[in-house]
Amino acid sequence: MVVIETTSSLESFRKFIIVSTCRSFIPESYLKDFEVFPEREEGPGAIYIEAADKVTLKRIREMTFVNAKEILGIIYSSKSGNTRLKWRQTRKKIGKVQGDASSNALVNMVESGVLTQEWVDNYLRASHSRKTSQNIDQPLPSAPGAAAEPTTSHSTPSSSPSSSSTSQPPPPSPSSSAHSPTSNSQ
Repeated sequence: MVVIETTSSLESFRKFIIVSTCRSFIPESYLKDFEVFPEREEGPGAIYIEAADKVTLKRIREMTFVNAKEILGIIYSSKSGNTRLKWRQTRKKIGKVQGDASSNALVNMVESGVLTQEWVDNYLRASHSRKTSQNIDQPLPSAPGAAAEPTTSHSTPSSSPSSSSTSQPPPPSPSSSAHSPTSNSQ
């Protein structure tokens, strides 16, 4: 899940909803009409258009197509529940998009112009960077069946001799990584 907070045009968010839900069966005339939006009943995958003027046009499959003017907001949730986004008008046909998006939704948001590919690339770079630094600071999980040893976070290996039982393997050599997993079976 990716937390989204960005600005977007109403048309880009409309395209995102269409790409995510009904691209394969929306009538061509509805696709070209910037005032036609898909809606879906409440429940999993609900899509609601909040507008000053809204008229129902036609129901196709689970989607109801509406002609809407003066859009104030749009609430979108995916059927899987992994994406929940809100578009809220900030001025005229520009709005703020907020919520959580799945990786599939990110692809659709780039395709529709809600996000840029550069935004996604920067997010992935930052996310990878955070994960890498978190992994360095956290000890590796012990192998199944291995005896747990007490550890102190952010400590360095001690050079003083320690007592160990005969069933434990010898400590790693100085050339080994401090976080290398050890195994009792050889």
